[in-house]
Amino acid sequence: MKTLPLAAYGFLGMPLAMVALPVYVQAPAWYAGHLGLALPVTGFVLFAARIFDTVQDPWLGRMIDVMARKTALGLALWLAAIVLALAFTGLWLPPIAGSTPALAGWLALMLALIYSAHSVLNITLLAWGARMTPDLPTLTRAAAWREASGLAGVVLASVLPVWLMTAAPWPPAQSMAVFAGGFALLLIMGLILLLHFAPLWPIRAGVPPARVRASPAVRRLWLPYLVNALSIAIPATLALFFIADRILKPQWAGLFLAVYFLSGAAGLPVWTRLAQRIGPARAWGCSMVLATSTFVWTIFLGAGDVLAYGAVCLLAGLALGADLALPPVLLARAIPPDADPAAHYGVWSLLAKLATAISGLALPLLAWLGYRPGVAGSGGSALGLVYGALPGVLKLLAFAILYFQVIAKEEQPA
Repeated sequence: MKTLPLAAYGFLGMPLAMVALPVYVQAPAWYAGHLGLALPVTGFVLFAARIFDTVQDPWLGRMIDVMARKTALGLALWLAAIVLALAFTGLWLPPIAGSTPALAGWLALMLALIYSAHSVLNITLLAWGARMTPDLPTLTRAAAWREASGLAGVVLASVLPVWLMTAAPWPPAQSMAVFAGGFALLLIMGLILLLHFAPLWPIRAGVPPARVRASPAVRRLWLPYLVNALSIAIPATLALFFIADRILKPQWAGLFLAVYFLSGAAGLPVWTRLAQRIGPARAWGCSMVLATSTFVWTIFLGAGDVLAYGAVCLLAGLALGADLALPPVLLARAIPPDADPAAHYGVWSLLAKLATAISGLALPLLAWLGYRPGVAGSGGSALGLVYGALPGVLKLLAFAILYFQVIAKEEQPA
């Protein structure tokens, strides 16, 4: 398959990634710090909204399959895109301010709309990629385009809001409005490319979706995917704390994160080719070994180890490319040909968000071990162990599960 249709398919990953990072990282500080909503209220609303976001995904996946069979998927996607663009703009420009129930309600409403619309678009994008072709090289190339676009969106979301707020001559609210406008334009462009220029999603129109029953091949992927996602989510949650209080270089955080994500994008072609040669499961396993053997060295890093930590970000970032691209390909090949894919990816999305929620427990664990944010050396080696060792153990566990449940079964004679 030619490159341009695959690039058209993957482009939507960029605006979807652009909206995710600000909602998770910048929105709490915006409401608690800039708009004056009480911190406990902000935290409760965020927690409730994320639980809602997690549990709704399997249902949304089922709904997408129904809309696809009724040939109404395009309409559903345009409706989701309009809701997402308006809600993302409204998140930064509430009509009220101060620590009031009305502002808390506005935050809850905007988050619910954003999470629902984003999930519809994201699950559809994954399911679309799973059904465009059964050809493994094309599946891996499509996944690489999608995840490379997503990483580009993460970088844009990391840089543009900060740049607009510091360099632009207008107030912060207008800066976020400009960012939201740019996001909306990219979202519209991505949806047009998907619907009109990407490889088609073959749908048996008019046939009611069958009841979703995960095959044994699909179920075998759930646990390694969840454990591996948790091994990624924990260091993502603690990265800024580690850079500030262990490396003692908080001003370098942006550069370290950029190296990590750009390395992930650079590694995508390597993992794609390796997956085509040895299979996506074995290639994913190789990336787990690489990530563990490099990230574990963070346990021994301390103040001023900038170059060493940069090297870890570079190598761990290369492994990230496989974590992003190959698991969806494995799921795509495991879903039976006559099954509806979106419901399966709804469960997949639930597992990823569950890992993110569980990773938040790393913070109270560190507090129990004596770590105090902003106090270098507090908690002894606790920060290094939870940030570096615990994810390594989880990554090795994910590799062991993947090997015995997936790779070993592939090697058995038919």
